[in-house]
Amino acid sequence: MKLSKKENRLRRARRGRAKISELEANRLSIHRTPQHIYAQVLGADGGTVLAAASTLEAEVRKGIKNGGNVEAAAIVGARIAEKAKAAGVDTVAFDRSGFRYHGRVKALADAAREAGLKF
Repeated sequence: MKLSKKENRLRRARRGRAKISELEANRLSIHRTPQHIYAQVLGADGGTVLAAASTLEAEVRKGIKNGGNVEAAAIVGARIAEKAKAAGVDTVAFDRSGFRYHGRVKALADAAREAGLKF
């Protein structure tokens, strides 16, 4: 049986999340769609959201023309780092949710690092 593109991505995500749960670290989880990118910092228990940012937020939408590009991802990365630090989190494990570390995912991660979040 051939798995769909989404099922393959979720399989990759499950492997990454299993490793992160062993570390018992806060995780920076991302999700991308063609139009938007979302990021949230989840507690070590995996159930509490400590900070969240996306291209749907009013402040972010003012600064961008399109939510589905690298510039928008970089803005979201900087915002999530800022919100995480305000919540008292400075070290996270990066959960790319099965997406390739390339393009928008890489831009978000790099911007979060530059804003002071440690991976």
